[in-house]
Amino acid sequence: MRFFSIVTAIVVTLALYLIVFERDRLLGFANGGDTPPPTATETTAETTEEPEAEGARVVSVVAMRSTAQAIDNAVLLRGRTEAARQVDVRAETSGLVSSEPLRKGAYVEAGQLLCEIAPGTRQSALAEAQARYPEAKARLPEAQGRVLEAEARLKEAQINDNAAKQLSADGFASDIRVAGTQAAVQSALATVETARAGVESARAGILAAEAAIAAAKNEIARLRITAPFGGLLETDTAELGALMQPGGLCATVIQLNPIKLVAFVPETEVAKVDVGARAGGRTTANQTVEGRVTFMSRSSDPETRTFRVEITVDNDDLQLRDGQTAEILIGAEGQKAHLVPASALTLNDQGTLGLQIATDDDKAAFTPITILRDTVDGMWVSGLPEQASIITVGQDYVTDGVAIKATYAGSKS
Repeated sequence: MRFFSIVTAIVVTLALYLIVFERDRLLGFANGGDTPPPTATETTAETTEEPEAEGARVVSVVAMRSTAQAIDNAVLLRGRTEAARQVDVRAETSGLVSSEPLRKGAYVEAGQLLCEIAPGTRQSALAEAQARYPEAKARLPEAQGRVLEAEARLKEAQINDNAAKQLSADGFASDIRVAGTQAAVQSALATVETARAGVESARAGILAAEAAIAAAKNEIARLRITAPFGGLLETDTAELGALMQPGGLCATVIQLNPIKLVAFVPETEVAKVDVGARAGGRTTANQTVEGRVTFMSRSSDPETRTFRVEITVDNDDLQLRDGQTAEILIGAEGQKAHLVPASALTLNDQGTLGLQIATDDDKAAFTPITILRDTVDGMWVSGLPEQASIITVGQDYVTDGVAIKATYAGSKS
């Protein structure tokens, strides 16, 4: 029994060998010695290996011929609107408000009365100061007369002193007399200085009287608080009967025409922005305005390393408000660029953004690019030569130096 089992196993093993490893010969023997046709796998392998034997593989792509065009370059920023001027108008003196209030939103002209404070006793203080002025002014001639009188006495004392000295030299006057005349001269000098001090005091009194008058008038002028410039009231003016203190708020005035667009330019774009450049903006409410750059900061923000830029635009209808978010486009110097479809962009093995172009010897070449602007028609990019054949279909299947067969868009070949 064991013998037959061993023989059976040998026969089965031989049959499996012939079926698996000698299939072609077995089929040929069964067909009378004819060679069987090649299988589909063998046909594919031969077809695939044939181009490798002849040379590198050729990839079919679609390309477009492009010529660089001059476009207006621009710097796109996100910013906000800002009032040209805004000020809190405050009181400089104290008192009760005697004027009717103006309501917020009202337009006021420069110099228009906003708040008026009751005068109180300020008119009396002015009248008192004005009354003191003539009295102070009258003291000046009197003081000047005293100076003349003192100078005359000094001259007389000096003459007496000279005479006493001459007589003393000739032996006709005593030393006591000479000492007395000298003392008289010194006394006269002191009197002259006192008189001159009286003149200065009189002049100081006049100046003090004038200052008192000016202060009283200035205090009365402070009773009327007016608008420093034309604009809109952002708050109500002070209510009638309210007590105003120095520094108390009368009203807030805001000027919106013209208005400013304010943004912050990154340091990579700051060289493209010049004062006087044309600019435009569009708010989130779809309001569009145009103007020019009027200010460009020379110092960056220490935290963001960005530079403040201001664009002044007209706002005659006052539709733009302070603090609206806006997209700002600042015109810069134009440059050459190609308009390509966004689908043509690709990345190389290093992750660099660029385009594959077809060279004159029918090979692919990767070229890094810079995106300048994104539009509905495509992307404007720089970094390509003046004339370029840009691969638009199949760019992801080729690398530098790969042989290609380019079919150009719009061409029958």
